[in-house]
Amino acid sequence: MGLRTNPTQLQRRLGRELRQLRVRSGMSAIDAGALVGLGGPHLSHIEAGRTAIPEPKLRTLTRAYGCKSGTYVEALVAMARGDQGGWWRGFRHDVDARALDLAELEAASPSFSGVETVNMPGLLQTPEYAKALLETRNRDADATRRFCEFRLRRQEVLTRDPAPNYHAIIHEAVFHMYFVDPEVLRRQLTHLIDVARLPNITIQIVPFRSGPLPAVGGPFVLFGGAEPELSTVYMEHDVGADFLSTPEHIARYRTIFDRLSVLALPPLVPETERRFTSQRDSLSLLQHLLYIL
Repeated sequence: MGLRTNPTQLQRRLGRELRQLRVRSGMSAIDAGALVGLGGPHLSHIEAGRTAIPEPKLRTLTRAYGCKSGTYVEALVAMARGDQGGWWRGFRHDVDARALDLAELEAASPSFSGVETVNMPGLLQTPEYAKALLETRNRDADATRRFCEFRLRRQEVLTRDPAPNYHAIIHEAVFHMYFVDPEVLRRQLTHLIDVARLPNITIQIVPFRSGPLPAVGGPFVLFGGAEPELSTVYMEHDVGADFLSTPEHIARYRTIFDRLSVLALPPLVPETERRFTSQRDSLSLLQHLLYIL
């Protein structure tokens, strides 16, 4: 089997985790490879994400490295099994690698939390909102159609069994970006209220009157791992995307998210599931926005 030329983010992450375990154990690549019948160069390719590792060899190495956490080992095994790919690979000719990596992370993570300051979170967009947003980026009709299909397919992760916990924090500015028809925006706001009924979804809105915000820097998603050290921060920008996984980055963005959660209004709770209250909350703000559209 040839070496991968473009490993996915999860394939690279698995390799980095194995390398860190080996280095901490004090073993050389040659000695570790010999334990599982591999040469040092072969193990180096595994640690770079350029080739797969069979599950029995992975378990042997983690034992040799002194890894004591069963949860952590099972998470690594799940990453290795993910080498076989998922539905997103059917879109590899339609979207770029960062989008495929994002879909893979969403499918592999038990929980994730996102912050949006300009556009509606992709996982919560209606088809017509997504289409309008993509058309502003000068995509041709066929490319827009395929990307919309990809985005809607991503959303299925929220209703699978078991479903991940998803906590979205959306700044009020998102609802004032009038690049879509008012009726499209109204249906998008109504969709948020409907989606909030799912028990695994929490939606909060940060109002303009919330006061000074922490230095967010831009939208991001914090993917929780089976163990805290397996968490990942995803940040998208014009020329690509960054996947951050150092303890310092994880701690920084978790702190930012927690601070924004405090500044935001109480979570969106559909009216049929709450008693009348004069408290300012996310539902009250959405109802106001629906009224003034």
